[in-house]
Amino acid sequence: MIFTTKTSEETIKLGELIGTLLKPGDVIAMTGTLAAGKTTITKGIAKALNITDEITSPTFCLISEYEGRIPLYHMDVYRLEGSEDFINLGVEEMLYGNGVCIIEWSEKVKSELPKKSIFMKITPKENEMREIEISNWDKLNELEKLYNEEIK
Repeated sequence: MIFTTKTSEETIKLGELIGTLLKPGDVIAMTGTLAAGKTTITKGIAKALNITDEITSPTFCLISEYEGRIPLYHMDVYRLEGSEDFINLGVEEMLYGNGVCIIEWSEKVKSELPKKSIFMKITPKENEMREIEISNWDKLNELEKLYNEEIK
């Protein structure tokens, strides 16, 4: 299912809507170019999880952990060589634990992701517009309804 946002604020709002539907153990596998909006949508997800810390890209630290209604593990695997480096970070507890994992540049470690991972592809368009394609999630119909009420 594809969602379109016109501004950064709408992208954050879509993230909030997604965050309200997430449950412990959910993994979001994100793909998209540099500056596509991966961290922007994560800010909204964090807000819905009652996280008050500032959300920044974990490019240099690889994993940022945040406490909220549900713990959030925000990962950026751009700098990793591949799946072995990913596993060596000790991510299994996070991937199969009681938090929500968001993995930016997930295509680099796809073979290690849980089968139930939610896939999110973010494509920037002109100005601040974004196309956000979400698949492999049983909450898509609920999200579409919320999106139509709150954003569209």
